[in-house]
Amino acid sequence: MKEKRESEIKIMLCACKECSNSNGFFNNLLKLGKGLEENKTFDAIEKFTLALASKERLIIINALKEQDRCVCELETILDKSQSTISHHLRKLVVAGLIQGYKKQKFTYYHLFKEELVKNLDILNQTLHVI
Repeated sequence: MKEKRESEIKIMLCACKECSNSNGFFNNLLKLGKGLEENKTFDAIEKFTLALASKERLIIINALKEQDRCVCELETILDKSQSTISHHLRKLVVAGLIQGYKKQKFTYYHLFKEELVKNLDILNQTLHVI
């Protein structure tokens, strides 16, 4: 952080918190930020929430809850093209939530329900505010 910006922030911190030692308060906040930044749980949550950050992917997850489905079924459910479905499926595969497998000439996808539940639990534990 640039010196000028650091000074500006220290002034603002003392104005909003009425502190007498802006250096100590500032350093404690920096330490807190670095600790949160290094928290690997946040990396896992980010990967998980990015995979869920689409209505189409949420629909795919729900469609896979009851049974494995082939891409053509998902195309029909979502009324989207195969390339669009493949894009969404890749995001879910990278997050470790689904896996594709070949059955004859079709690719089917399976939802790892345990992985979904595990990630939801991690998210809940990390962000639990009560």
